[in-house]
Amino acid sequence: MNIFKTLLELSGRCMLGVAAIGFLSLLGSPAKARERVVNIAMEDQFRNRRETGVMQGDVVVLVYAERKGSEAGQALGRKLHVQFHPTAEQATAADWSRQPVVGIPGWPAAIRVPDVHVVPVACLPEVPKPLQAVARSRFRTDSPAVSVWLDFDDTMRRTFGMVPAAPNVVLLDTHGQMYSMLSGHFDDVKYKDLVSMIDFLRRQAHPDLRTASTTIPIVR
Repeated sequence: MNIFKTLLELSGRCMLGVAAIGFLSLLGSPAKARERVVNIAMEDQFRNRRETGVMQGDVVVLVYAERKGSEAGQALGRKLHVQFHPTAEQATAADWSRQPVVGIPGWPAAIRVPDVHVVPVACLPEVPKPLQAVARSRFRTDSPAVSVWLDFDDTMRRTFGMVPAAPNVVLLDTHGQMYSMLSGHFDDVKYKDLVSMIDFLRRQAHPDLRTASTTIPIVR
């Protein structure tokens, strides 16, 4: 399911304002990031309006990249979705994004478990308006079932920054607050740290479990 394939064909040089130094970059501390409530809104390839504000109550993982990082971003997003929705691995394309989220140990049975929404965002600020319809059409062909948010307005780079040739990840907690922004190559260690961070945010949604999760995971 090559949801970022079109980036390689339609994108030239993406407008970038943040340079990458090092193996993995963590932009901003979680303590400061948690003070920032955001609502990212844009259309997907079907011209449906999408926004993070309606996902409060769940953890939102925005995965975005410029064209040279598109394949790595796609792989990371798919891996994260299956991590928290393991039945998606055997599901059809139409049902892939509708699979149930894994439970949380100790979570009360009567309370809804926070989901994890892994949102693929294609950064296309260099696509002129007359060609945006073509871009949408190609994304509908490449991803006929899974929604891909199309960033024609450079929203992700302007709001969070962007590291080129690598996946960029923004984590929003269950209150819609920005928790952290991560960029770079996610090897096994960094990926496990990211998963731990998402698990931490899910547990923080319940007051009784919050005190049991006092250690804030940081991607090293």
